[in-house]
Amino acid sequence: MLYYAIVFFVLALVAALFGFGGIAAGAATIGKVLFVGFLVIAVVSLVAGRKPPIEG
Repeated sequence: MLYYAIVFFVLALVAALFGFGGIAAGAATIGKVLFVGFLVIAVVSLVAGRKPPIEG
């Protein structure tokens, strides 16, 4: 997921460099959404992994 976020950010930079503002804005938005999704999944994984083992 982080890989695709980086790909969309690079795509947005290239599109902005060549003057395609609409495509750059769309790619940047998709990149932001993917990055936030990556952060949420990473935090949930960290919290879920820190639970002590159930004794019994």
